Amino acid sequence: MTINRYSPRRATKRWTNEDCPAGVLAMFDNPNFSDRYTVFYARPVRVGAYAETIIGYRAMSENPAHPQGVGIWGEMDAYQVAMFRRENHGRSIRWSDLPEAVKALVRADCKDLDNA
Repeated sequence: MTINRYSPRRATKRWTNEDCPAGVLAMFDNPNFSDRYTVFYARPVRVGAYAETIIGYRAMSENPAHPQGVGIWGEMDAYQVAMFRRENHGRSIRWSDLPEAVKALVRADCKDLDNA
């Protein structure tokens, strides 16, 4: 029996506009929380079948590098990411609308993930 590897689908160009790194899977904005920006990364932390794949993400405030800012790294099972994306579809945000400090941290994460 062959098990297919899970490969998450990246957000469309509408959301990943301008110079969005290829390592970004999807971005969300929920202004009700201090970690309002959530960015999922395309490169899985652990690869396997759907139930075994783990996706990395970063939850951030407007200025994640500030001493009082939020820039938390987390990991979710692929099915949890799929549920999050479905439940928060109306909260998607374009790359160009993210604050520069958030973009800088995401670029650094993508560079680190590429070198891992």
